Amino acid sequence: MSKFLAFGEIMLRLSPPGRELLLQTPKLDVWVAGAEANVVTQLARLGHDVGMATMVPDNDLGRAAITTLRGHGVDTSSITFGGERMGLYFVTSGAGLRATEVVYDRAWSSFAEAPTSAWDWDTLLAGVDRFHLSGITPALGPVPAESALAAVEAATQRGIPVSFDGNWRGKLWERWDSNPRAILTDLVAHADLMFGNHRDIALLLGRDFSSDAEDRRRDAAEAAFEAFPRLQTIASTARHVEHVDLHRLSARIDTRATHVQTEEVVLAGIVDRIGGGDAFAAGVLHGLRSGEDIANVARIGLALAALKHSLPGDASLFRQADIDAYLAGGLDVRR
Repeated sequence: MSKFLAFGEIMLRLSPPGRELLLQTPKLDVWVAGAEANVVTQLARLGHDVGMATMVPDNDLGRAAITTLRGHGVDTSSITFGGERMGLYFVTSGAGLRATEVVYDRAWSSFAEAPTSAWDWDTLLAGVDRFHLSGITPALGPVPAESALAAVEAATQRGIPVSFDGNWRGKLWERWDSNPRAILTDLVAHADLMFGNHRDIALLLGRDFSSDAEDRRRDAAEAAFEAFPRLQTIASTARHVEHVDLHRLSARIDTRATHVQTEEVVLAGIVDRIGGGDAFAAGVLHGLRSGEDIANVARIGLALAALKHSLPGDASLFRQADIDAYLAGGLDVRR
């Protein structure tokens, strides 16, 4: 049976209830979080065989994270115990014209401090036919960056296709003497599927694709295909923010031969936008694994991204029936 494996940090997300400011009152809602964990959680909910490779502390926090993922159907046998602390981050939801704010508390976490030797890729990649990671892991520091590169090299050596989500996190890269362009370029060179837009490609290639030209996204995609011989597909979204509770979102798939772009959907009454990109990535992976054409892949990715905005917390938790209902346009009560 085919299997996805993701590599990255599992964290806890803490948020004040409703639209309160952080610690406005002494209450915090807690969710298990992490970009790669979000992707495999949604894939597991859609019936795929998925695993997560990471390290958590051997305490109640680490064990609760494992229990949560296992409860959604994720294979947690590749999660190891080590280190002393769980990575945390705090999300204060915006309102009106006040933007959502993120505060990271991830330094010296179990995953960030794990040595490259902690990962036995011969064992971890056995039986895997798709490996997924994101640009968040190398942003954590030089050792996680080295581990990420070792991971994609191991996958490539075994003929396992790699999907890579840019997931730019400037606050994390700024914490250390990093060279994001060089590090991310080395990682993308191993990917056949990239999640990222023209701005991500501009960072990788040192070129500007920010003009108002209608085909700038295609120009960027073609430049990326030329620079990265393994790269076959680029998936991206475009978001226009009117205010915190009203966004417009579209999806796009570029291949070497062609591209498709969806119409915009209006997202009103947004509950939580965090994790929308991970839901999109899971939808694209699901659509590709299901043999859909790229037009349907884009629609499935957009469906899950849109649905995620209706759900609090980081992870998208929908089933195939939810995707089908969304694509059918049914908003009446499902009885």
